Amino acid sequence: MNIALLLEMAAEAAPDRVALVCDGRRWTYGDLLDAARGAFELIRQSQVEYVALLDESSEAAVIAVFGAALAGVPYCPLNYRLPDADLAALLGRITPALVIGDEEGIQRLAGEHDHTVFSREEFVLKAQETVPDDDAREYDPGEGIAIQLFTSGTTAAPKAAILRHSNLLGYIFGTVEFGSADEADAALVVVPPYHIAGISALLSSIYSLRKIVMLPSFSPEGWLALVGGEAVTNAFVVPTMLARIIDAMEKGASGEVSSLRAIAYGGGKMPLEVIQKALERFPEAGFTNAYGLTETSSTIALLGPDEHRDALASDDPKVRARLTSLGKPIPTVEIEIRGENGEALPAGEAGEIYVRGEQVSGEYKEKSALDSEGWFPTRDAGFMDEDGYLFLSGRADDVIVRGGENMSPGEIEDVLLTHPAVADACACAIPSVEWGETVGVAIVTREGHALPCETEIKDLVRARLRSSRVPEKVVFVAELPYNEMGKLLRRKVKDVLAG
Repeated sequence: MNIALLLEMAAEAAPDRVALVCDGRRWTYGDLLDAARGAFELIRQSQVEYVALLDESSEAAVIAVFGAALAGVPYCPLNYRLPDADLAALLGRITPALVIGDEEGIQRLAGEHDHTVFSREEFVLKAQETVPDDDAREYDPGEGIAIQLFTSGTTAAPKAAILRHSNLLGYIFGTVEFGSADEADAALVVVPPYHIAGISALLSSIYSLRKIVMLPSFSPEGWLALVGGEAVTNAFVVPTMLARIIDAMEKGASGEVSSLRAIAYGGGKMPLEVIQKALERFPEAGFTNAYGLTETSSTIALLGPDEHRDALASDDPKVRARLTSLGKPIPTVEIEIRGENGEALPAGEAGEIYVRGEQVSGEYKEKSALDSEGWFPTRDAGFMDEDGYLFLSGRADDVIVRGGENMSPGEIEDVLLTHPAVADACACAIPSVEWGETVGVAIVTREGHALPCETEIKDLVRARLRSSRVPEKVVFVAELPYNEMGKLLRRKVKDVLAG
């Protein structure tokens, strides 16, 4: 089956229901399906092998996703925030493509390639003008690749992660009920179009017949205004966005948020202080922590609304700790924690998180990362407690190995964040002649608090953890580097610590 089936079912069930609001313009499900079929015609006429988006979120992204699916061509949204050299390299890897975005910039970066280039406005207009007069077209059956996303590279070139129609539909059919949303339901989508969270939010909202409200460029004030103006009921944010929203509200930013019933978050580690404040600021909203990866077609574990509220209200440290967990695996996947030799670990022991299920692609254009039994190594480190709650302790590559002892940066950071003057913290491995690696930390101090001394920081860690976790180097910085999805860029912190 083809992912375009989701839009076709929605348009057949409710052709006149508003499906999308972007920059004040409203699109019905019928409008979107017509435009997607027009985009199919443009793609076929262009004889391209990819459809790429180099732009912010807009109706063009929605039309391109489904137009590419109907044409049987991979949809490949690109991170428009990348440096020119990186974008030029990516555009060279998907030639020939129909590319939507800044025409002048695309020609400058990849003019030597055989790309067909449209501005956002021109693509949308031509897609509407090229709608076929009849339904006699033969669309792609959906047996191949639906989405190709370039993973963020660190020291190597980005890998091209492959998501097939079957992976995406496996996720949607296993987690979303068709037509389950009321006509007044509205989901605010603010994550970038090149991230799996944005694509899965689009697909799940359309299948449930929920109105999508797009905010192309995030600001706390813009987010609050749209929530009130469109009576938004559902929203997805990354931790840094939620922190900025709460900070803006504490500083007097106003907005009518009573319509919000559900707030999901993911993409990075949620600080305990932020989620506690959010639960207080939005007392009527149900919060969900959604953990997933590009290679798993989005969510594989959830911490639900009741679990959030129960944890916040509990005096039991074990129950309260669940606020920092990823929740439990969704019913359609299996999750296993494995040790260094690939052995399954019991509850409470930390290792690498593996996942298996129909929605799990684990496939790259270069090769598949699945093992012989279909398990995908996430490269995330974590553990599962005896009640089945999954806890993340960072990337497997981020583990600090001091004298043969493996240490999680997360456990050190959690202790540092208990200090009243510490607003944010990052622990990293730094070279050590004696131990091979040891602990270095970068700390952001809270506004209005005096800078703590290095000895005070070391004593705090020593009192709560083993002496081996005590940082050998402490630096104070104005802010920590995060990407647009709220992931901490440890490699950049390592550069600061090395300096």
